[in-house]
Amino acid sequence: MRQKAVYTTGEAAEVCKLSQQTIIRCFDSGQLQGFRVPGSKFRRIPRDSLIRFMKDNNIPLDGIESGKTRVLIVDDDPEIVELFVDVLKADGRFEVATAQTGYDAGVLTQQFHPDILVLDFMLPDINGNVVCKTIRQNPELCKTKILIISGVVNPAEVDRLMEAGADDFIKKPFNIEKVVQRMVELVS
Repeated sequence: MRQKAVYTTGEAAEVCKLSQQTIIRCFDSGQLQGFRVPGSKFRRIPRDSLIRFMKDNNIPLDGIESGKTRVLIVDDDPEIVELFVDVLKADGRFEVATAQTGYDAGVLTQQFHPDILVLDFMLPDINGNVVCKTIRQNPELCKTKILIISGVVNPAEVDRLMEAGADDFIKKPFNIEKVVQRMVELVS
């Protein structure tokens, strides 16, 4: 099931278990960020703003979360991406998004808010160090785990990845079951 990107005030109220009037007051006072639909009085609240509001006000996220671990697979090899998607979707514990470039990974990380990023070190447009540093600089993503997977990294480079914010490193070729097990360990 695809998550909503934008919520009405009624949907936000339902998710937060608050009255719609309370959501409207919070929106109008600036506590809850969003936008008005052009040419109308309707208010809309982007998912990331709603999550931020819920965290700021200690509102449980179970109304907005699927209960599944959100995984963003970032690799330019379509066969590896397909392998991960097939295995993780069959597993049932995961919600999966994919990207093939560092740029797409950045956009999707902001929208999807993954619990864990499974990241190829060498992407066509950027390397893993930059992705790690960028994610670690964003306070909203500080809990996102980063698992680097690569076949072309020396020990000094692995150390630099860990310093840049990676949580673990697995060398290609890899055992998919062991990677899934490690993902679960990192997130729990």
